[in-house]
Amino acid sequence: MSIYQKVAKIGTKFIGRDKLFKHGFNLSPMYRRSTGRIVHVSDDLHMVRVRIPISFRNRNYVNSIFGGSLFSATDPIHMVQLINILGDDYVVWDKSAEITFRIPAKSDVYADFTYTAAEILEIQQRIAEENEIEIKKSIDLQDKDGNRTFARVQKVLYVANKAYYLEKRKRRNGKTSE
Repeated sequence: MSIYQKVAKIGTKFIGRDKLFKHGFNLSPMYRRSTGRIVHVSDDLHMVRVRIPISFRNRNYVNSIFGGSLFSATDPIHMVQLINILGDDYVVWDKSAEITFRIPAKSDVYADFTYTAAEILEIQQRIAEENEIEIKKSIDLQDKDGNRTFARVQKVLYVANKAYYLEKRKRRNGKTSE
């Protein structure tokens, strides 16, 4: 269990998961270096909004936001969001990611990460049938009003039944459960 998971387990006894998600990310040294900040998390964690303010810390040679800042500020959100929505009976990993730049980001950038109740139900149903799946999520990095899209990030997430995943790992490592 990582230090972040331990803090989350203890922290949810004192504050809501949404507030812990927001403040935990924003205080984390790992996330702070991305220059992104979580500005909103819904009560059920199904919607997370990230702002990447343009500043001297992320401005590149041509005076726009450095692509690495755009990518790193969005990288962990979908995975950690889904881990927290699904709970301890599931394993969630980032499998791949791709960013496509459209226009230079010369103003603050926003990204809205969403999971619908229907998506969560479909994931749970597919896991019940298949034990492990891959899902694809796309996110547009836009200006505050959503009028300009600076980039699009596409992620592939691996999601599995935790018991199945652990047994699969044992088999892969040459250990049997007998």
